[in-house]
Amino acid sequence: VKIIDTPQFQRLRKIKQLGGGYYVFPGASHNRFEHSVGVGHLAGELVKALRAKQLEEPSLNSESLINDRDVLCVQIAGLCHDLGHGPFSHVFDGMFNPQADPNGEKWEHEDASILMFDHLVDDNKLTPVMNEYGLITEGDNENDLVFIKEMIKGSVKNNSPLNEQLYKGRNNEKSFLYEIVANKQNGIDVDKFDYFARDCHHLGIQNNFDHRRFIVFARVCNVDGQLHICSRDKEIANLYDMFHTRNSLHRRAYQHRVKMAVEIMIKDALLKADQDLQIKWAEGEACCLSEAKKHKEAYTKLTVIEQILHYDASTPSSLEEAAQIIQRIMRRDLYQLVGEIKVCSYIFMCLYYKFTIDNPISNYTYFYSKFNPTIGFKIKPEEVSNLLPECFSEKHIRVYWKRRNDKRLEDAKKCFEAVKKFVSQLVNPLKRAAHTCSVKEGQFGVYIQHP
Repeated sequence: VKIIDTPQFQRLRKIKQLGGGYYVFPGASHNRFEHSVGVGHLAGELVKALRAKQLEEPSLNSESLINDRDVLCVQIAGLCHDLGHGPFSHVFDGMFNPQADPNGEKWEHEDASILMFDHLVDDNKLTPVMNEYGLITEGDNENDLVFIKEMIKGSVKNNSPLNEQLYKGRNNEKSFLYEIVANKQNGIDVDKFDYFARDCHHLGIQNNFDHRRFIVFARVCNVDGQLHICSRDKEIANLYDMFHTRNSLHRRAYQHRVKMAVEIMIKDALLKADQDLQIKWAEGEACCLSEAKKHKEAYTKLTVIEQILHYDASTPSSLEEAAQIIQRIMRRDLYQLVGEIKVCSYIFMCLYYKFTIDNPISNYTYFYSKFNPTIGFKIKPEEVSNLLPECFSEKHIRVYWKRRNDKRLEDAKKCFEAVKKFVSQLVNPLKRAAHTCSVKEGQFGVYIQHP
């Protein structure tokens, strides 16, 4: 509650979970605030369930046992994992920032979440409160603040030797704790558990994945000398349902063509307003939108759409142009979809010498059996069913037309259809060539240049 009742956390009430999705799905009015509270709750449920099963297994190393500090840190990481989201969620970090600062360092909202977590703790003087609950906030040895920030950033794919230390906040015996909030190994984490259930509820989409059942059957197992969170072997169908739900949400909601048109328009408005809309956080202290991610005080105040809409008439014309784009959204005068084409995997196989879309369940997920609950193992797809999906992601290219009531839109659609026809004629020869030709790495490259 001490963390929730802060300006840094309360700002999440103003950030829509689905960005521009609210302009398409009226039920999608939920915000990052309630999602973050939900992730904090589920993180606590999962870590406590894992601890209960550890206590049933006396053969586990005592250093790997989950303690009260670990439980509290995991809950805080779940609660604060989205503190760094900017306006309209992924519009800011995924669309606006790469174009506003193309030569800058790669930046993700997790980086801002860590910045905002530090600001939240310092600005609200929470270090003494954390110490009262037994957390260690100083020193290099199992520093709990470092541990929380590492969990927010996410687990790393481990190709390191077993004797190499992976993290600073906890030793390797507890590296499985990093798989709870943001699991970069296979994508199975409580963040997805919450937003799948929450988004499906608000969108009216069926969610076939039962995260409560996953928590019941999850336990810590030994996999080649390292501990991982594993699920019971009979639960593999439930995990395939999770990725099916993810695909359904992307196809029907997250990548909805009108939602994406709205978000592109919001991105364009932010780019127009970038340099002239100043975010002020103190007397004489201000910065532009794209610089706000570097200043924690400015980032706390970063809710900008109303500022753009109600700009001062004496301000630069770029703000007027930005406001006109936002007003077009309000009038439903949206960018029009010219066309969409699925990127063929065979093209990438030929041009990049190899192209694999990993099956996260068969390659990175471990299971245990009823008769040997301490040892984790992988399950091959053919051992489950011949009807399982072979591909776990797709890429599509969409083209939008920005101009209003332009007669050239129909010409653009005809041109796009001609391109689609040309590409389809290439696919069959490429399919045959993909199985016979070998292309050296770096021999070809594909570039899409934005005007």
